[in-house]
Amino acid sequence: MVLEESILYISEQATGIKSVLAALEATGCEVVDTDSAAQAIALLFIMHSVAVVVLHYRARERTSFDLVRGLRAIRPSVPIILLCREQIGLLPSGVDASGVYLYDMGQPREKLTSQVQSLLTAEGPCPDVDDPVHCGAA
Repeated sequence: MVLEESILYISEQATGIKSVLAALEATGCEVVDTDSAAQAIALLFIMHSVAVVVLHYRARERTSFDLVRGLRAIRPSVPIILLCREQIGLLPSGVDASGVYLYDMGQPREKLTSQVQSLLTAEGPCPDVDDPVHCGAA
């Protein structure tokens, strides 16, 4: 069953999946987990309840930025959190940075929970993840 607000988690890395899932589930939303970029695109297309998309910066099937472009083409207003372990720098041209937030995987998982909750309730940019350029800004 898909709740009114769901989180789409694209877990294309084996490391840290359990702790990220626990942090996302702590928001009280249903978490739909996939490890496929193609399936993520399809799920976003059919699931109208997705409130936030969370994905790892590195992707197996596509680059993370190609995936962001694909997700944006379907649902331009859904916030996307990129989980990263390193500094990203500037987003590539053609990637709309509005609504794309970077989360430093070195931070406590509780911070990820609060950042997702902020995005679920915020009218505008999340106060904890408002820097679309630098990993782990807060």
